[in-house]
Amino acid sequence: METVSKPIAAARVLAVRPVGTTAVLAELSGLHDVLALQSLLLERPLPGQVDVLAAAETVMVKADSPAAARRMAARLLEMDLTVQSHAEGKLVQIETVYDGDDLAEVGRLTGLGTDGVIAAHTGQVWTVAFGGFAPGFSYMVGENQVLEVPRRSSPRTSVPAGSVALAGNYSAVYPRKSPGGWQLIGRTAAHMWDLSREQPALAAPGDRVQFSAVRELIEVAEPLVAAVDAAALAAQEPDVQSGLLILSPGLQSLIQDLGRPGHAGLGVSSAGALDRSSLRRANRIVGNDPSAAVVESVAGGLRVQAVGDQVLAVAGAPSALTVVTPSDVPDPDAPEDEGDQSEQVREVPMATAFALLDGEILTIGAPERGFRSYLAIRGGAAVDAVLGSRSTDTMSGIGPAPLAAGQLLGAGAATSSNVVGNPELQPDFPDTGVTVLDIVPGPREDWFDAAALESLCAQEWAVTPRSNRVGMRLDGQPLSRSRDGELPSEGTMAGALQIPPEGQPVLFLADHPITGGYPVIGVVVDHQLDLAAQVPIGGSIRFRWAPGYRLPTGFSHSSHDISQTK
Repeated sequence: METVSKPIAAARVLAVRPVGTTAVLAELSGLHDVLALQSLLLERPLPGQVDVLAAAETVMVKADSPAAARRMAARLLEMDLTVQSHAEGKLVQIETVYDGDDLAEVGRLTGLGTDGVIAAHTGQVWTVAFGGFAPGFSYMVGENQVLEVPRRSSPRTSVPAGSVALAGNYSAVYPRKSPGGWQLIGRTAAHMWDLSREQPALAAPGDRVQFSAVRELIEVAEPLVAAVDAAALAAQEPDVQSGLLILSPGLQSLIQDLGRPGHAGLGVSSAGALDRSSLRRANRIVGNDPSAAVVESVAGGLRVQAVGDQVLAVAGAPSALTVVTPSDVPDPDAPEDEGDQSEQVREVPMATAFALLDGEILTIGAPERGFRSYLAIRGGAAVDAVLGSRSTDTMSGIGPAPLAAGQLLGAGAATSSNVVGNPELQPDFPDTGVTVLDIVPGPREDWFDAAALESLCAQEWAVTPRSNRVGMRLDGQPLSRSRDGELPSEGTMAGALQIPPEGQPVLFLADHPITGGYPVIGVVVDHQLDLAAQVPIGGSIRFRWAPGYRLPTGFSHSSHDISQTK
């Protein structure tokens, strides 16, 4: 896809850059035009439009197909962004203890010292420009730029909830524990995101925020009525008559479906199964709807016991599937006078429907290849939907909690057929060797010279244990940027290869932050994200330019043809 540009004009899109094969990034002259374009796209969606995400100087538009994404460039460049000004939002007061790990460093970078940073942060009103990164994470713009500081050279893998932070010209509050690269100056007890509120975000775009310094935080108790309702619900036993008892969740087992697209403006990622084809396969085999909720399990070890007779299928990473019939469970085919029976063990095949009778126990062994398994129960996993999906989003905390031993997971009614499907062949899955993934240039490949672009595809990148559903952290020969400075936060997507200043790529997966401030050098083609999700810890990845995107020495993809995207 090509970076399409036109002469700068008032209230118009300046340029459109491709983001992988199914999204485009519109560049604008400022926040006013960003909000104008977002408003127009939400009011009159483009053909094939799936989601819209405003950021500092850009608007990312996700499409339902590569063809729709290609058509969007010309349409965006033609749009007139003249709109009426927005009404001023409410004023939100946030009490803050200023004792952050980076407070002294921010004082040094700004020349203000610790006390000066606190005075500058509390002495101005901040306006929420846009949401992103995570639900409730609001990018706030101040009245001046005295607190402008760069992000950390290497992001933290865990930032505590309530952390008050600075990056670039923005301030924000981390709504929950999550990775992050902003400079931490304090902490607050304010609940930035609460799904029980009519407006989940405490501070929405257009609202104003005033920070005030306090010596200690007072946690505000929930209203009495909420406590009473919670106690009443807790006292009720779940009316689950049929399903699976979780004996062991293994390393990690989560409920996943095909995700919750369309909520990027709230800072909510799509989430959903990392290997979408395996989820669909498992659901097809048991006769479920394609989007029925299943159990996504990592590295084997999941053990479940049937409560009532169940029909199951396991797809994904090839693993030994063992079914045990305990001695106290009668065999319906045995003669009535046979008496006590010893424990029975049988193996069942992958990608094939099988019965798990009441009391029988299924164990998923360690994968022979691949990394993630998908267990489908006929009818789907019966859990409550949040924002239209039953997926667990590990970044935001939205959706069901990870499965735990002793939990009873009910079977739902999300079937599409009265019969189960035939056994299916599965594709090859990666092992601890090298997996090749096709990429297309990212929207910020021009932040890297030809040597860095060549190095990206010339080496093998090890998948480190720091990887998770948010992203795969890779290790290899670091990539150097050819441009200094900070990139304003902008929308990103699954498959993006983001390069922090340290030079080690992060390959975003389904639970990735909605926006990011590190340049994206390339994007894994959408149809290979399932393969990427199955690369195990300790495996290696080699990237190669997808057909039509070969990089000759000294060539910049700023001129590559938008029509080449498949």
